[in-house]
Amino acid sequence: MFENLSERLERSLKLLKGQGRITEINVAETLKEVRRALLDADVNFKIAKDFTTTVKEKALGQNVLSAVKPSEMMVKIVHDELVELMGGQKTDLNLKGNPTVILMAGLQGSGKTTFSGKLGNFLKNKRGRQPLLVACDVYRPAAIEQLKIIGEQAGIPIYTEDGVLDPVSIAKNALKHARQHGFDLVIIDTAGRLAVDETMMKEIAAIKAAVDPEEILFVVDSMTGQDAVNTAKEFNDRLNFDGVVLTKLDGDTRGGAALSIRSVVNKPIKFVGTGEKLDALDIFYPERMADRILGMGDIVTLVEKAQEQFDSEEAAKMQRKLAKDQFNFDDFLKQIQQVKKMGNIKELASMIPGMGKAIKDLDMDDNSFKSIEAIIHSMTPDERQNPAILNGSRRKRVASGSGTTVQEVNQLLKQFDETRKMMKMVATGKNLSRMAGNGPMARR
Repeated sequence: MFENLSERLERSLKLLKGQGRITEINVAETLKEVRRALLDADVNFKIAKDFTTTVKEKALGQNVLSAVKPSEMMVKIVHDELVELMGGQKTDLNLKGNPTVILMAGLQGSGKTTFSGKLGNFLKNKRGRQPLLVACDVYRPAAIEQLKIIGEQAGIPIYTEDGVLDPVSIAKNALKHARQHGFDLVIIDTAGRLAVDETMMKEIAAIKAAVDPEEILFVVDSMTGQDAVNTAKEFNDRLNFDGVVLTKLDGDTRGGAALSIRSVVNKPIKFVGTGEKLDALDIFYPERMADRILGMGDIVTLVEKAQEQFDSEEAAKMQRKLAKDQFNFDDFLKQIQQVKKMGNIKELASMIPGMGKAIKDLDMDDNSFKSIEAIIHSMTPDERQNPAILNGSRRKRVASGSGTTVQEVNQLLKQFDETRKMMKMVATGKNLSRMAGNGPMARR
């Protein structure tokens, strides 16, 4: 997501590089390109125009410090305005009520059912809630079955009523069931509906009236672009929902919905779906998204994902092994497994500042680790514990067993050795400045 927009904005802001000061002429030229970039990303025309007008007013009103280059000042102004455009700050769910009731709304195929399971999984694992998923999509074939499969994967019970075709009745009974059985969170998955379908819109309004939800979330497929924004407005006029969920942000989307929807419906984006896995769900942080759009990375999210997966006791144990130079291929394999749990490899790498552009055309996914894992699994326990014993004949056997070449095995051993040395220096607290050529030898 946002790859094309990021490139276009970067090119636009480069127009100010080398300029001694911000003037009306060079700002106008820069912002004309910024507006084109936003429109190409499927941002609403009025929003794109208002955005560039605000940026221009702020840019021309700035007293640019001599230490700050005009291009840097413009990047900051554009960044701050992008943050405001997307809501300013993150907005939490309202989890009051016992049980808390969350109602899903949206078009067919927007990803409501999958998101219902993801949200239940998120609130169960991160907030300690006891969720109940409610199947109120009685029209779509296999919708209830899909929710059951997702619930089973997440370990969350599902409430269904076989043969009942009244979603309002199912929702009311589910709420009663939740109170009787100690569930403190009820997530109601409803059928996809078109805003022009009067009967279906009346039905979801009736569900809302029957269960009085703390949260109504409008789930929208971000790949539908500007249409998503128009649909959101129509649904909001009928339901007055509390927040927006953007799904499929890992797809080939131009990002217009994320940048337009907040301004049009004046409701915050609360979550974004970034993949098919149950844990591929992120809280929406406008500032972090603006960082990523402008190629600044998202180190905070990357660190948070790492903290979720890396056990502190295991980390301390690993540090002791590194200090004693006992780090081996079994440990290396464990690290790979933990990194894979963090999410899509390419998405993770793009969170590192400056990396997004560098890896844009690379084919990176979990399969990137397959050859490494195959090589390690082809080693004997002794070889994994003590890589030094991997002589020529052993390396040939490992290559044959893993379906790789001796050169690939040699390359992995070399990388492993270099990684181990560097990690040992960090673990033992040695002066890392020597690695940058600033040690005593460098000063002679």
